[in-house]
Amino acid sequence: MSYFESTRCRLYYEDSAESDPSGEEKIAVLFVNGWAISSRYWKPLVDTLSATYRCITYDQSGTGKTIIKGYKPTFTIQGFTDEAGELIEHLGLQRPGKLHIVGHSMGGMVATELCLRYPDALVSATIIACGIFEETPFTSLGLFFLGGLIDLSLNFRNIFQHEPLKNIFIKRAATKEIPLKYQDILIEDFTQSDKEATIAVGKFSIDRDVLRTYTRHVLSISSPLLCSVGMADHTIPPEGTITLYNTRKAESGAPTNLAKFMELGHLPMLEDTARFAGELKKHFEFSEQFDKKSPQ
Repeated sequence: MSYFESTRCRLYYEDSAESDPSGEEKIAVLFVNGWAISSRYWKPLVDTLSATYRCITYDQSGTGKTIIKGYKPTFTIQGFTDEAGELIEHLGLQRPGKLHIVGHSMGGMVATELCLRYPDALVSATIIACGIFEETPFTSLGLFFLGGLIDLSLNFRNIFQHEPLKNIFIKRAATKEIPLKYQDILIEDFTQSDKEATIAVGKFSIDRDVLRTYTRHVLSISSPLLCSVGMADHTIPPEGTITLYNTRKAESGAPTNLAKFMELGHLPMLEDTARFAGELKKHFEFSEQFDKKSPQ
């Protein structure tokens, strides 16, 4: 548990190598969070993976224990990528062939940019529940209304601390039952995140130009990519991740795989940690072998 003075914030992060110095020699996994949530929800997955990998989680600007007071961070994809990039370099994770990057929801967009910034270090990328959609009048209308709901939900977000709205909030995020501890964490993170940051992130995540750039950049990742999706996701339609997978599979020469969890929702790392960890390990092991065989 440490703080790093970046140019944007006093960044809170956790590195499994702090409690196990031998972990500094392991291949690292950097986890990038989704919208309006701290890094705490990764803990069950980190506990499962840390025997084999050096696991790093962090709180993005506007969430969790990271301090932005006295700083003026920009709440954009590039700004969040700069922030994570400084952490990568602070920890020395930019060494060749030493890094897996995992991005969840909005964090998939930041993870994609990191993959392009650190191609030599990158062994694999994983994008969880962060897809693309066909550009139609219907999807345009849906994004318009979603933008309005972001403003509305942030203005009245404290109501989600109370039943029955708390249960509705959790059921939308996780289809399968998750521990009460993490239900409380999700509510606490959402209601206490920085309002300006949360609105900005919500808006750019559905901006059409941002989504077009995201699509192009996913196709440009040269390392193996795993697209992971809970097919019972009520937060982000799972079809978008399937479309992302199919597009990358058709247009990129780099390995691309899909992990579909039929009965899980937006938080597979909490809903079925063991099964989700198993898919990640399989992807990591394949990617490490692929990296060894690739021309340096």
